[in-house]
Amino acid sequence: MFLTVTTTGTPEHPATDLGFLLHKHPGKAQAFSTSFGTAHVLYPEAEEQRCTAALLLEVDPVALVRRGKGKGRGGAPDAALAQYVNDRPYAASSLLAVALSNVFSSAMRGVCKARPERAARPLPLRVEIPALPARGGPDLVRRLFEPLGWAVAVEAVPLDTEFPEWGDSRYVRLVLESETRTLSDALRHLYVLLPVLDDAKHYWVAPDEVDKLLRAGEGWLPGHPEQKLITSRYLSRRWSLTREAMDRLELIRLAETDDSQVEEIDNAVEAEAEQEAKPTPLAVQRREAILTALRDHAAARVLDLGCGEGHLVRELLKEPRFTEIVGVDVSVRALTIASRRLKPDRMGERQAARVKLFQGSLAYTDKRLKGYDAAVLSEVIEHLDLPRLPALEYAVFGAARPRTVVVTTPNVEYNVRWETLPAGHVRHRDHRFEWTREEFRTWARAVAERHGYGVEFRPVGPDDPEVGPPTQLALFTLDTPTDTATEKEAKAA
Repeated sequence: MFLTVTTTGTPEHPATDLGFLLHKHPGKAQAFSTSFGTAHVLYPEAEEQRCTAALLLEVDPVALVRRGKGKGRGGAPDAALAQYVNDRPYAASSLLAVALSNVFSSAMRGVCKARPERAARPLPLRVEIPALPARGGPDLVRRLFEPLGWAVAVEAVPLDTEFPEWGDSRYVRLVLESETRTLSDALRHLYVLLPVLDDAKHYWVAPDEVDKLLRAGEGWLPGHPEQKLITSRYLSRRWSLTREAMDRLELIRLAETDDSQVEEIDNAVEAEAEQEAKPTPLAVQRREAILTALRDHAAARVLDLGCGEGHLVRELLKEPRFTEIVGVDVSVRALTIASRRLKPDRMGERQAARVKLFQGSLAYTDKRLKGYDAAVLSEVIEHLDLPRLPALEYAVFGAARPRTVVVTTPNVEYNVRWETLPAGHVRHRDHRFEWTREEFRTWARAVAERHGYGVEFRPVGPDDPEVGPPTQLALFTLDTPTDTATEKEAKAA
């Protein structure tokens, strides 16, 4: 991704002052790490009369896939291929907008201790972006930038110059020129409008995005004729956030009209109104969903398979309905930590008798696992290599055969909503795969059919209408006590 900002100067105010305003020396080429690549700042020209600063964002999809252990998103071949075949390294998008914010944060705020008077004054500016996705075409580009005082030169990029009959692509070449905008104005306009034109963001749009939008839009967004479109697209069409932003923009407009402060207009809520509660961590929501499933099926004797450091075991111990709780893990270190967390030596005799921890591998059948009401595999299956899943399947569903089995695993489709998770990465470095909802359901239904279980699916966490919940849960229940084909084969052997 590539963007240049050019200005001209005079002997009294040389164009190289651009280096002071951007806080990047014109005589150096500098590199800045981001979660999705490397941002380079360099100056193709730096003379008294004319100075150009370039931002080159180097996005490496190959490295993204390799850091995800070669599995792409979820291990599916087509998903892995999608990491290589895309426009991310070339076309300006929310990736470039975030890089602008990170690399030129002081310039975006209009802060420059060395040249404060230059930072506050309009400059002759020329901004060039050679490849910009624009859902809405050149007409929308003009509608967004011209009301802000920019002279807009925009050209649609054809799909193929050899075949003009194919028409234009969704990309444009863009040149903006103005002598009435400050550098801070230019950067804030780009920060908001690049993802608006792309109509997509590479990260989850959280409530704090409203504050980011209003900060970057201060002074120009409240009066923009395309305010509603900008707000909706910037917030990824999340209607609740869009409504909040529009309400706050209206308050700003009213305050400016009355020449008063926003706080004086917005007096409908008491100053000491209760703050919005912090969201419940996903791990807590996951444990509560598991407990609900166990309660629904009146489980009393429960296996926590792959219990790790004992978080779920501790929650199970809080409820007397669970009369026997067994934690199993292949890691002795994890079991040691679990024992320290549970402190069985400080429990009463009856409480301590309810819980056991032992080491075992889920890749092998184990007689100690038979006869329990329920088994839980919480965030376990994705830590196994796919060829070893059949062994776990038989050990749990074929040999141990609890009446109820609860399985949770990440929903890879939801990964795009995590702002801090680089594209192509799995959520944990030890994850061998992460499944889509369809992949997980296909596997679960096949397991249920092979071993005589019924299965239902429940969301865990916020159920996004586009990508589903962050965690998916399968609840298996044994249909009948009769022998399944798997049991008959084992007895015959």
